[in-house]
Amino acid sequence: MNNPRESWYDDEAGPVVRLFAVTRGRSETRRTDIDMLTLVVTSDFGVLRRHEPEYAAIVRLARQPQSVAELAAQLRLPITTTKILVGDLIGDGVLDFRAPVATAESGVGTGDIGMLRALLAGIRAL
Repeated sequence: MNNPRESWYDDEAGPVVRLFAVTRGRSETRRTDIDMLTLVVTSDFGVLRRHEPEYAAIVRLARQPQSVAELAAQLRLPITTTKILVGDLIGDGVLDFRAPVATAESGVGTGDIGMLRALLAGIRAL
């Protein structure tokens, strides 16, 4: 442990700081209006007052509208952790959001079969 990098980073596992440290011990958000399909975008009025790098990364990525799932994938964080961080930023007024519209068919805003087919085609193209 003479090398400071050895104690905080493992090349295979990534940072040793656990996710509960990032979320300050929280395992879920209090906001019930945020799910993985919720779209977020940086607000023109909010000021980022949090110093953790994950918050800054979310604000940077959300300059263009992003779903919570997209943010989680780009940040390589679990969706639950991302929802907590996004919820904090929404509460701070740093992010604006739009929850998906519920439909009778699916319960969420994915009832459009054309959108699902386009999504499937995009996945297959990868």
